[in-house]
Amino acid sequence: MKYAIYAFIVSAVVTIALGPVIIPMLRRMKFGQNERSDGPQSHLSKAGTPTMGGMMFIAGILVGTLAFSLNATELALPALLATAAFALVGFLDDFLKVKQKNTIGLRPYQKIIAQFAIAFILALYAYQSPFIGSKIYLAFFKAEWDLGIFYIPAMMFIIIGTVNSVNLTDGLDGLCSGVSLVYSTSMMMIFIYMAAAVKAPVAEGQAVQTQYSAELSSMAIFAASVAGGCLGFLRYNTYPARVFMGDTGSMALGGAISAMAIFSRSVLLLAIMGGCFVASSVSCILQVGSYKLRKKRIFKMAPLHHHFELLGYTETRIVSVYMIITVLLCLVCLLAYL
Repeated sequence: MKYAIYAFIVSAVVTIALGPVIIPMLRRMKFGQNERSDGPQSHLSKAGTPTMGGMMFIAGILVGTLAFSLNATELALPALLATAAFALVGFLDDFLKVKQKNTIGLRPYQKIIAQFAIAFILALYAYQSPFIGSKIYLAFFKAEWDLGIFYIPAMMFIIIGTVNSVNLTDGLDGLCSGVSLVYSTSMMMIFIYMAAAVKAPVAEGQAVQTQYSAELSSMAIFAASVAGGCLGFLRYNTYPARVFMGDTGSMALGGAISAMAIFSRSVLLLAIMGGCFVASSVSCILQVGSYKLRKKRIFKMAPLHHHFELLGYTETRIVSVYMIITVLLCLVCLLAYL
C-alpha cells in the first residue's frame, strides 16, 4: 500500500510538472485539435486546443511504475509495454490528423492491424505466464473458468474492445481521464487485496511474500501510477480543457486498463467497472446498426455522452455523473473480494 501511494503521488506530480512544458510546446508545433464538422456545434470552439497531451500522463505512469516496482516486473513491465505500444499507435493517428489537418488519421485497417498485433502478443504472454494462464476468475462466485486455448482469442477481443471503448469515451473535457482515474484506483485496491491473499504464513506467525504476491504488488503500483497520471492530467483537462489527451492518451489508457483486467484475471468485472466505457461502444454499435437496418437513429448522436450533451446537459454535469456511476459500479465489484 505504501509504495502504491508513493507511485500515485509521483505519477501525479510528474504529470502536473510536465504541463507547463508540454502544452506550450504543442502550441508552438501547432498540434491543435481538429473538430468534426458533424459533431456537436459547441465543440467547434475547441478547435486548435493542443492535443496529444496524453504524453504527460504516460511519462508519469512510466516514472511512477519503474520507480517502485523493479523488484517484480513480470506483470508490471508487460503492462507498461502494452500501454506504450497502444500509445504509439495513438500518437501516429494524432500526428497524421494534425499533419493532414483532418479527423481521419490512420486508416481503419491500419489501426485494426496494429491493435490486433499488440493484443495477440499481450494475450499470448498472459496465456503462457505462470501467474495468469488460461483461467479467469469469476469473482462473485469465488470460482475459476478455464478457457483453454480459447483464452487467447477471448482476451484479444477484450483488449481491442476495451482500447476502442476508452478511445470513444474521450469526447468531453475530463471524461475519459476522470472515469479512468476511478477505475484504476479500484484496480489498485483489488491488486493490493490479491497480493495480501496469496501470502504464505510461516512458523513465527509472520508472512513471507511469494513471487506472485510481489508481482501483484507491482501491478498495484502500476494501477496507482495510472490513477495518479489521470489525476494530474485533470489539472489541465477539466472544463474548459487547456489540452486534450488525443488518441495518444486514450489508447494508452485503453491498453493499461486491458492489462489490469487481464493480469488480475478478473476480465469479466471490466464490463461492470468499466460500464461507462461499455456504454460508449454499445451506443455506437446500436446507432450504426439501427440506421443501416431501419434508416433511423436511436440517439441524437453517438457515443452516448454526445446524446446527453445534445439533450442540453452541460459537459461538467455529464462528466460528474459518469464518474459517480463508475464509483458505484466499482464499489459493487470490490464487494466480490470481501
